[in-house]
Amino acid sequence: MHVFLIAAITADGYIGRDANDRSFDWTSQEDKQFYVKSIKRAKAVVMGLRTFKTFTRYPKGNRYILYTNRPEEFINPKPEVIEAMATKEDPKVIIEQLEAEGFSEVAIAGGASIYTLFLKAGVIDTLYLTVEPILFGKGVPLFTEEVSVDLELKNCTQLSPQTLLVEYKVKK
Repeated sequence: MHVFLIAAITADGYIGRDANDRSFDWTSQEDKQFYVKSIKRAKAVVMGLRTFKTFTRYPKGNRYILYTNRPEEFINPKPEVIEAMATKEDPKVIIEQLEAEGFSEVAIAGGASIYTLFLKAGVIDTLYLTVEPILFGKGVPLFTEEVSVDLELKNCTQLSPQTLLVEYKVKK
């Protein structure tokens, strides 16, 4: 099972101006293409319900696991297109369930509290960070609390003349 965190960040390390900021509004076309290709490949996508609600389109056939404090209130907005369920289950349990169901990859796709939860649980293998040439000065950081994880740089790709994709392996 390969579990990867995927995020676009500003050059000063933020994933949004505020909790309602959609990264698709400020990221490059190349990042959008990488993001969609990556979550389609994974087939299983974990994110917070607030992040999910910023989406207007969903790759058909994907399975979405959505974190919320009130999973019993969740209603799938596109049951004809995607499978979606809400949870507040421990990240290790979710990853084990997805692996038992036959998924070989899982995308952890935001927001900051979900990135923090899964990184601290020790289930993330790889970080894909798209660094966009924009500064916010303040905003939503990649993580909501202090984390201490060693990383190994695996690859750095120039997605466009201005945008970098950095791939890190999490040292366990």
